[in-house]
Amino acid sequence: MGLNIPFISGRSLRISVLLVAVGTLAACGAKPSADGINDPFEPTNRKVHAFNKGVDRAFFSPASKGYGVVPEPVKRAVGNVADTLDLPGDIANNLLQLRIFAAAENTLRLGVNLTFGLAGTIDVSSELGLQGRPTDFGETLYVWGVGEGPYMELPFAGPSTARDTVGSVVDIALNPVRLALPKKEATAATVLKLFSRLGDRERYSDTVDSLLYESADSYAQARLLYLQNRRFSLGKGKGAVGGAGDDDFIDPYAEGASADGFIDPYADSAGDDAFIDPYEDPYAQ
Repeated sequence: MGLNIPFISGRSLRISVLLVAVGTLAACGAKPSADGINDPFEPTNRKVHAFNKGVDRAFFSPASKGYGVVPEPVKRAVGNVADTLDLPGDIANNLLQLRIFAAAENTLRLGVNLTFGLAGTIDVSSELGLQGRPTDFGETLYVWGVGEGPYMELPFAGPSTARDTVGSVVDIALNPVRLALPKKEATAATVLKLFSRLGDRERYSDTVDSLLYESADSYAQARLLYLQNRRFSLGKGKGAVGGAGDDDFIDPYAEGASADGFIDPYADSAGDDAFIDPYEDPYAQ
């Protein structure tokens, strides 16, 4: 009797390899230093950071300024549609994390915005108190107990970790909207999300420009801000199974912490240990 081997698609195989890779990276990466940073690839990461700064200076910063002249209602509609397009992926990850109430809230938010919000251009659900529970596959891996792994800076995408890098790839490869829509509509959705990101770059331009172009060490500051904010965001979920490198969470009640978990480096928080000075030399003794 012949051996029956189930068919595995190329995409499924690639995803499986990536999941194994992140587990290997998390297990084999160097332990975090006393400051909670695990960055064994720092020389390479700094080169990627320099490349990203060049891309931002040459393209994203000027493009975001150009996008800034678009009327505010149009920019708001673009952002609302982009957020709506993220909801199916959020719901899938909520279910993978066994967060049923979060999945239900996101499902209700999706239905309300599509039905009463003119295909998502108007955020009706937020007015009704349905703020949504954004998430991603990086958080799903965290909930499953996968360690953070080494810090990484990715071309164009910016700061990440080994776990979040795999999470981003899986989110893109298995995005329900991209898989469900015809190719032309899926491309349009991608372009729309790009415009939404330009809107974010324009909205936070002062903070981003100060971090990238005025810091004594923009790489170290970007790394610190990303890790602290990401760890705080994951810590709010309280659903992890002891992932390595996730112990240093920011106090959610610290002054300067916003509702979405972002620690404002410019908040007035004298005497607050969670405060991050963007001009401080991180290597000063």
